Amino acid sequence: MAKILAGIATSHVPAIGVAMDQRKTHEPYWQPVFRGFERSRQWISALQPDVAIVVYNDHATAFSLEVIPTFALGCAADFAPADEGWGRRPVPVVQGHPQLAWHMAQSLILDEFDLTIVNRMEVDHGLTVPLSLLFGQPQRWPCPVIPLCVNVVQYPPPTGNRCFELGKAIRKAVERFAADLRVVIFGTGGMSHQLQAQRAGLINSEFDKRFLDMLVQDPRGAATIPHIEYLREAGSEGIELVMWLVMRGALDERVREVHRHYHVPASNTAVGHLVLENMIV
Repeated sequence: MAKILAGIATSHVPAIGVAMDQRKTHEPYWQPVFRGFERSRQWISALQPDVAIVVYNDHATAFSLEVIPTFALGCAADFAPADEGWGRRPVPVVQGHPQLAWHMAQSLILDEFDLTIVNRMEVDHGLTVPLSLLFGQPQRWPCPVIPLCVNVVQYPPPTGNRCFELGKAIRKAVERFAADLRVVIFGTGGMSHQLQAQRAGLINSEFDKRFLDMLVQDPRGAATIPHIEYLREAGSEGIELVMWLVMRGALDERVREVHRHYHVPASNTAVGHLVLENMIV
């Protein structure tokens, strides 16, 4: 059967992708950011996953205020990088895994998660930046990817607990799939940041580091954090951290922390990163 071996949490700051595309990763400003992902690249290269499930939020690329799915699962055979206003990122087309994605859709919907099934979708920096951080800039991504979009842009977003429970349902779906696949799951976005209004540029390192600790040691506690606390402590875009809870819900209650990285700032935001393995891989 298929099995989720590990989870990756990482910010998906668009400027990180630009820095990689323009070969600025060794510049003094960017070097500390990318140094923190070197070990993770070695780790995932050794793991050699067969499929990656990437939980991210769309930034008005595939969806708009006309259609706002709370959860949208990409079931297509491929997903082209989107032009977000400055041209498409020079990264490979994302190859999907329709068989596993459709199996997940059936399992999750029968488990009473109302998914939007997407058969055609472009993917933006929310998905491609995490892939670049972990896999570099290859000619072809090393494994198929299943995109899972979560609405954290338009109120009301799903609660942390709902996202955590979705992760558990994803794990059950994956383990019901007959093929022998090694799966990793990404939770992306965050950490603390606010892009507008009086608190633009807000970063709360104390909250961020506490959230990292909770994600490892007390995920159920992290799942109870209410929307207003994310807003107050982590800024208006800090709500993206609920997507990390989807990833965490798909793992064992107790996990092994393989690597942690936290850096401030990167394009006026806090960058956080965790690699977590199930105890038996």
